Amino acid sequence: CADNCMRGVVLTAAEMNAADRFSFVIVKEENLLNGNLEDITIEGVTDVLNKLEEKPKAVLLFTVCLHHFLGCDLERVYQELEERFPKITFIRCYMDPIMQKHGPTPDQKLRKAIYEPLPKRKADEKAVSFLGSDFVLEKNADLKRIVRAHQGIFRELPGCKSWEDYLALSEGKLFISSYPPSKYGAEALSERLKRPYLYLPGSFDYEEITAQLENFCQTMGYGKLEETISVEEEKAHEVIGDTAVAIDYLYHPRPLGLAKLLLTHGFRVIRIYLDSISPEEKAEFEWLKEHAPDLQLIATIQVKMRVLPRTSDEKILAIGQKAAWFTGSPYFVNMVQGGGLYGFDGIRRTAELMAEAFTEEKDTEDLVVRKGWGCESCI
Repeated sequence: CADNCMRGVVLTAAEMNAADRFSFVIVKEENLLNGNLEDITIEGVTDVLNKLEEKPKAVLLFTVCLHHFLGCDLERVYQELEERFPKITFIRCYMDPIMQKHGPTPDQKLRKAIYEPLPKRKADEKAVSFLGSDFVLEKNADLKRIVRAHQGIFRELPGCKSWEDYLALSEGKLFISSYPPSKYGAEALSERLKRPYLYLPGSFDYEEITAQLENFCQTMGYGKLEETISVEEEKAHEVIGDTAVAIDYLYHPRPLGLAKLLLTHGFRVIRIYLDSISPEEKAEFEWLKEHAPDLQLIATIQVKMRVLPRTSDEKILAIGQKAAWFTGSPYFVNMVQGGGLYGFDGIRRTAELMAEAFTEEKDTEDLVVRKGWGCESCI
């Protein structure tokens, strides 16, 4: 893409310690005026690949806003590259954030593209493939524990160590996803490979979690869900007491559900930072309107958020990075997108993280500005 946009992407690659896996082709103004964007893309990628001593198994090629504005013939681009490098799988990725007024978002399209190279393979009756998450589920997550108890195989992309590990994802008897933006791609893969698929979104509602696990067990032929799983909200409340709690939507896709859970266990939740309300949380929204009318819902994309005070007269426990940033609190749970938590074990772990965050100060300004999970900040 153009060098003004590329600057940010290069910094992200460096911050994530992934610069050795990142290459780029700069598009200049004359490339647009001369109408040869296809040639620049093809020859640029070819030049990069020819310079690599060891060719990769796959290349994630990101086309950008300019390709779409100018009607670039992407079919020709990919066809030519696949003919030149028949041993490399080219994955069609999109970096077009300004093209999201309708249809799937860039995030949804990328999660779909990541699984498109998976081949058709015979299903392994003991295998489950968990799709679309950026993080490996924690080892004691409900789904993993159940599969382990039945001597099954649980596969997920963030846990793959090799190209063959990745290809083996297509051997799952059942495909599952839990992160909302992954649903679009997981459904497409399920339809292409003719495999059953379950959308089991992360939840903080006991009945919903139980229903999901029972559905999973029935689909896999495990029989009735037998185990009960303890949760630890009461222990966390003993530590945190009446301290104010703020939540944001980056911590988990269901911030309203988390607020409801905490409120019903005696926590004092004062605000939630979010920019929209998911249809999946309509019931929680109505419950909060009735039972917590003073709870503040604050949009993070409002321009005024840049200048509003980020201090408080009282100690605030923040759950999520945005909540920590906008409250200025050093006491926060540093996690995004659910961080591999799921089900009853996810609730238990959230309670543990809250208790830890309450007693341990963090450097909010240093941690929140980092773009990549577990990365080194270049700022």
